Amino acid sequence: MDDSGQSTGSAAGSRRKDARRNKQTLLDAAAAVFVASGVEAPVRDIAARAGVGMGTVYRHFPTRADLIIAVYRHQVDACAAAGPALLASSATPYAALERWINLFVDFLVTKHGLAGVLQPDNAGFDTLHAYFLDRLVPVCDELLDAAADRGEIRPGLDGIQLMRAVGNLCIGAGSDPRYDARRMVGILVAGLRRPERSDGGPTA
Repeated sequence: MDDSGQSTGSAAGSRRKDARRNKQTLLDAAAAVFVASGVEAPVRDIAARAGVGMGTVYRHFPTRADLIIAVYRHQVDACAAAGPALLASSATPYAALERWINLFVDFLVTKHGLAGVLQPDNAGFDTLHAYFLDRLVPVCDELLDAAADRGEIRPGLDGIQLMRAVGNLCIGAGSDPRYDARRMVGILVAGLRRPERSDGGPTA
């Protein structure tokens, strides 16, 4: 390939990288704006936060529904990626599980504006719900298995059961200031631990 061909290929590669970077920046900006102002926030607010023109937003996401769905998937992906990272960096598997569940609560509570796309009467509900389960349940299973193998929690717990329990505790968290969903989830996760023997070790 001549220098001209190499230069053309390099330029095309740079444009693709820039496009991916712009898209990720837009998704992060949209997520923050949705949390602050809801999913009906003006597109100009998202563009301003991302530091791009509105044309860039529409080029990546032609409709608001496209943007909402992309943000939802982006947030699910971030939560899924956090599981293995926390398992590798935390002092114990149980500590990783606690931290991951806190992130999961953040997703459920602070991203509540995205919940509208998950209503059964909305198009794409089944696909998004399946994506949510496919990405997050295996991560939760991995964390539970690691903590059980270390003897920190009771064995035989399923990720889907824990996630449903956490989800139920988060229902209505934003509508009643007297209700502290995070505290209740903390009690739930603490209850997973195996009771210790008098010598300090876990019971059989």
